[in-house]
Amino acid sequence: MSASPRLTADTYLRIIAAETERASACRASTPAQLRAWQGRFRRRLRSLLGIDHTAARGRTALAPRRLSRVVTPSHIREEWRITTEPGFVLPFAVLRPLHADGPLPVAITPHGHGVDARLKYIGEGPRIHDEDDIALQAVQSGYVAIAPDMRGFASLRTAKDIADDHFSSCQTLHLRAQLLGRTLIGERSWDIQRLVDWVGTQRDCDAGRIAVVGNSGGGMISLFAAALDPRIAVAMPSGYFCTFADSIGNIVHCACNYVPGLLTEAEMWDVGALIAPRPVLVIAGRHDPIFPIAATRRAFSKLRSIYRVLGATDRCRLSVGDAGHRFYAKDAWSFARRYLRRSDAMPTRNA
Repeated sequence: MSASPRLTADTYLRIIAAETERASACRASTPAQLRAWQGRFRRRLRSLLGIDHTAARGRTALAPRRLSRVVTPSHIREEWRITTEPGFVLPFAVLRPLHADGPLPVAITPHGHGVDARLKYIGEGPRIHDEDDIALQAVQSGYVAIAPDMRGFASLRTAKDIADDHFSSCQTLHLRAQLLGRTLIGERSWDIQRLVDWVGTQRDCDAGRIAVVGNSGGGMISLFAAALDPRIAVAMPSGYFCTFADSIGNIVHCACNYVPGLLTEAEMWDVGALIAPRPVLVIAGRHDPIFPIAATRRAFSKLRSIYRVLGATDRCRLSVGDAGHRFYAKDAWSFARRYLRRSDAMPTRNA
């Protein structure tokens, strides 16, 4: 009998993950089996993320409030608040096209880590890359763009982190959430689901044509929110889709990426499989140092094989940019337009 590999602080996750048979892995070979698996795993994923605990507090009224409205040369910018769970108020910006016949498709754009939170998404904060302004790109492409603050950032940090000018409260909030059986991924995904509820109240928004797109931590929430909520029609996670074992299990990441027990249940392609057969565009950087492209390609191949069960491989695409950890717009808006287009009224965004 051969000796077991030596477990060290550097090797134990890789070794144990390889030994672990994932309890909720997708093994479906027919459409009926896949649909049945999706129902079971979606319920299990809700439990792992702690969403059941959030839901148990009651589905409070949204109590929407518009705080401001500014007409710019290219779009209308509004500031809104809704209540997503009892006592918690979510701030978000809404960008509306100036001249368009509704109801319009919607792009929800959760942001990732950074001192400017959603500001760079709406074109108001400092940008590291030219294509960071995802919400602004969306409104220029004919969408009503929704750019929410994610829990742990901006005004949703702890009072101490705001006073100390620390860019996020992710670790503090995630550890506290775990004491309550919750996770930050679950809480942020819940907020996106409540934004989908709000979209249904807006006369100029088409609740049947909702895309979710964000980079890095925003890519994480784009993936999980679409997996959990079938009302999201198109998912475009950027700078995130990989394998758990090769990314957050092997490279230092923020605490908000981690879900207790998840790798004993599923790999990232299993989470993505909950989206099938809805269209998904995985966006990645060829030289992303924290989500290695080789592992992204392996995970995508697994995901595409699951889409093949439903005869929907054309709805599952990988778009690779030539630099690092950032958003690449080159295929995003044409992909979304293909599946969300109601007529020829949606403009083509200029490069």
